[in-house]
Amino acid sequence: MSGYIKELKTSGEEAGVCYITLNRPEVHNAFNDEMIAALTEEFLGLESDDSVRVVVLTGEGKSFCAGADLNWMKRMKDYSMEENIADSKKLAGLFHAINNLSKPVIGKVNGAALGGGVGLVACCDFVIASESAKFGLTEVNLGLVPAVITPFVIAKIGESNARHLFLTGERFDGKRALEIGLVHQVSLDRYYDADIVHMAKQLIKVAPKAQREAKKLIFGVKERLGNTEEVTDYTCNVIAKQRISDEGQEGMSALLEKRKPNWK
Repeated sequence: MSGYIKELKTSGEEAGVCYITLNRPEVHNAFNDEMIAALTEEFLGLESDDSVRVVVLTGEGKSFCAGADLNWMKRMKDYSMEENIADSKKLAGLFHAINNLSKPVIGKVNGAALGGGVGLVACCDFVIASESAKFGLTEVNLGLVPAVITPFVIAKIGESNARHLFLTGERFDGKRALEIGLVHQVSLDRYYDADIVHMAKQLIKVAPKAQREAKKLIFGVKERLGNTEEVTDYTCNVIAKQRISDEGQEGMSALLEKRKPNWK
């Protein structure tokens, strides 16, 4: 089994929104190698699927994702160094596939997100947590470290918060997750689904190619930080290219003509 459910909305106000729901509620949507492989393939495929404008990643049942599956951990306990590296690279491939997807990914954190589950949250572009959501980088409690997810988590919460949470392994609520930048919004349960739809609609409204370029721009600038000349050349080329693009021309024309733009 793939371990997830895919639902693409094709009509109505959510047309173009693809829901990816982790579907192993009996184990709190924990990872195993089959689920990792299937999700990686799915997110890589979403890149070229023109019917998808926005992706919503969530979990079935009470949890978002509880990290590694116990049976998977039981197998990896006896892995050699080489087998552990190969296994970890597959997990890293999943996080990169989500993080680098050019289309917006909304994290719908419906419950507990622990260990690798926090890694999934960190890879999403916009995250809305339910009021009951709980978080934890709990690996040190098992004698492990959150190594594979570290680049994505530090990019969201910074080094100072990572030092605290990596070293203590303590769990924290949505309010704390909001304070440190792991999530962008905490919603009351009665408004939760409506808030997700509202954000998806906002993301669908904008120019699709410009949206993808905006996400690419963030990564591009980050790679060039520390080299002022290179950053300047890169950003000036990006905006010049966008201004003469079909979307840039349509957007500026719509502004000047006081009408809504017609995005293709």
